Amino acid sequence: MVESRIGLWRRAGGVLLAAGLLALSGTTLATQQSQQRQQGRNVNQNAKQEARQGKIDCRAANNQSNAECRQEKRQTKQDGRQQKRDIKY
Repeated sequence: MVESRIGLWRRAGGVLLAAGLLALSGTTLATQQSQQRQQGRNVNQNAKQEARQGKIDCRAANNQSNAECRQEKRQTKQDGRQQKRDIKY
């Protein structure tokens, strides 16, 4: 009878240990994903700011048409989006 109780406790302990490890691995995965999302946001925000400043500089230099400045801004933002995708996936 004592041996059956010990066996029961061992099985219960094993199950609890496995559940704990599974929970920790899920937490680690969530943390990595949140870090990737934050890095992606930072890259995207930096690209937007760079695009804004680039367009301002382009218009101030007045060496290109507004349409060309707009295209440069769009391309800069698109490059930032691609960098964000590269981080996330």
